[in-house]
Amino acid sequence: MFYRPEDGHGLPHNPFNAIVTPRPIGWISSRAADGTNNLAPYSFFNAVAYVPPQVMFASTGEKPDRDGTKDSVANIAETGVFCVNIVEYAARDTMNASSAALDKDQDEFTAAGIAAIECETIDCGRVQGAPASLECKLTQIVTLPGAANRLVLGEVTGIHMRDDCLRDGRFDVTTFQPLARLGYRDYARVTEVFELARPDD
Repeated sequence: MFYRPEDGHGLPHNPFNAIVTPRPIGWISSRAADGTNNLAPYSFFNAVAYVPPQVMFASTGEKPDRDGTKDSVANIAETGVFCVNIVEYAARDTMNASSAALDKDQDEFTAAGIAAIECETIDCGRVQGAPASLECKLTQIVTLPGAANRLVLGEVTGIHMRDDCLRDGRFDVTTFQPLARLGYRDYARVTEVFELARPDD
């Protein structure tokens, strides 16, 4: 099968998200200029550089009360900071609850019953007990083609790792089984890993 996206795929559901998988989930916490906390999961998320460490996430929708974007992007544009919280399998239901479309003055931490704790290097809350959290300062917001597509890039200024996720000096993802987004309504979790050495190692 071949199709051009502008012509449509002819399938019951869009296959694009099912093709580009698995995708890590960035559970993005932000704070509005008025102090309102926000928490939302984004599956267009990844690390993009080592030195300095940098990450990205993309927002692809909008809310009526946010002038062409979503709360996370609007908050980050106002304050210049955000935090990426890593989602473990055990938190799948609370992560999903935080994806509800709430008014901009509502706090998803409170609405979903998620404990928040302050970051160290930025003025923002983070998910207490997350396997890892990356405190970030905004470097740029890029407007992408499409009605409400925004790419947010940030430099990591602080890294939290839960002590029980460290084994023999390594951050061991099998201790918490990170949640990954697939296509449609599908998710996966990492339960085992293996190593491959590069030919020039």
